Formats: sequence, structure tokens, C-alpha cells
Amino acid sequence: MDASPERVSVHGGHSGQFCCHAEDSLDAIIQAYIAHGYTWVGITEHMPPERDEQSYPDELAAGLNAADQQARFNDYMSVCRSLRDKYASEIRILVAFETEAYSGYEHWVPEARKKFEPDYIVGSVHHVNDELFDGSPEWYRAAAEVAGGVDELYCAYFDRQYEVIATLSPEVIGHFDLVRIFDPDYRTRLVKPFVWDRVVRNLEAIRDLGSIMDFNLAALKKGQSEPYISGPVLEQALKMGIAVVPGDDSHGVGNIDQFRNEGVRILEKAGCDLNWKCPG
Repeated sequence: MDASPERVSVHGGHSGQFCCHAEDSLDAIIQAYIAHGYTWVGITEHMPPERDEQSYPDELAAGLNAADQQARFNDYMSVCRSLRDKYASEIRILVAFETEAYSGYEHWVPEARKKFEPDYIVGSVHHVNDELFDGSPEWYRAAAEVAGGVDELYCAYFDRQYEVIATLSPEVIGHFDLVRIFDPDYRTRLVKPFVWDRVVRNLEAIRDLGSIMDFNLAALKKGQSEPYISGPVLEQALKMGIAVVPGDDSHGVGNIDQFRNEGVRILEKAGCDLNWKCPG
């Protein structure tokens, strides 16, 4: 490439200030983006649960119930907007949030969107049949068992993702194939006809909605050989004219810009448009 494309993150900025499985203050994270020369960043903190039983285990371990997390999220939106204004001359900050897809999300997410008026939302799925699957191999096996097997977990994941796209109209689709996280056979499984048909169906919905796909670099942080989205899905998305934009899914200062160059190389090789589309 003649010149390095601008540094951006469409899905970034989880902080220890507002998320128990992240580190560092939100101010420090934004300063790190500035130091690395980022043009714009979407800060996309996890939305809070509606009920206690929907909490992440680390939030419960910290003694935070649903009401506590809702109050903390209200603080997040206020602080993030304040920091957006504070650093406006140095970086464009988009104030957003990442969805969940557990039972009741179809009412809870629109309620939060109406109340907080984010610049955009990231449509993500971390639960299948209300089982959180991406925290550990043990959680993944448990979710697969409830689903009836790993193939069935994939099908249920992509079906719920399709619902999220159709119901919430998210401007960004988070880590599209996260369901592969603890599956060493994902390359074979993704292209099984009954899985791939769902992949293509969801991509068609994303295309029709005009949403951006998060090219999520956190997979590299976790030791995987390629980001979310994987090669065959990326190829299909680009054939369909879907915008794909890097997202670091940072959970602390140390993650920022960590695999950015590798991600850009993959996207350039695949023929992706490196003039990144901004959701704001």
C-alpha cells in the first residue's frame, strides 16, 4: 500500500473503570489511542444486564448486582461524553455500547438505546440459550452440551445473531464468528452446509442493513491464527460489498494497537477497502 491507512477502531475501549474483566481508566485508554495516532475510535462498553442472573461472573464476584451495573453504565455514558469533549481536538470519540443477546434482549436493548442515545450500537452475541460461552473452554463445552453439540451450538449462535440483526438494526456487527472461539475444528465446521447457509443468510442481512462488520483483532490476542472474522467469511463479506473495519476490542491500554498492522495486512491482501467507513 502507498500509505498506511488511518488508525481506527470500530469496537474498542472496554475499561477497568466500567468493566470488571478489563483494566485501566477510560481516560488512560483514550490517551493511549491518541498516543498511537488513532483518528477515531468507537468506545463500546458492554451494556448492563436487566436482571442479576444475566450478569457476567466477574461482575457478580465484584459484588455488583444488575442495579449496580445499570448505575455504573449511566456513569460510563456521562464520563465517555465528557472525555469525548475533552479530547475533541486530538481524536474523534464515538460514544457507543455493545449489546448482549440473552433472554429479553429484544426489549432491553431498545430501551437502553432510547434512554442513552448512543452514537451507535455493536450487535454482539456472547450467550446461546442463555449460556455464556466465550469465557473459557469449560463454559464453551457447557453451552455446547445444552445446545446438543458443537454443530448445534453454531446453528443456535447464528440463528440468534440473525435475530439480533433483524431486531436491533445494529450499525456494527461484533466479532461475527465468535462461536468458533474454543473450537479447533472451526475451519471445517464453518463451511458445513447447514452452518454456511446461516452465515450467508446473516451476511445478506448485514448487507441489506448497510452495517459494518467488526474485524476483531482480539482473536490474535487470545492466540488464534486469524481475527474474527475468519478467511472464508471475510471473502464472502467482501464479495457482497459489506464494509469491514478493524476493531481492537481492547480491554486495557496494553491491547491498543497491539495487532493493528497484522490486521491491516490481512484486509489488504483480501482486497478490502482500506478507506474505513465510520458508523457515526
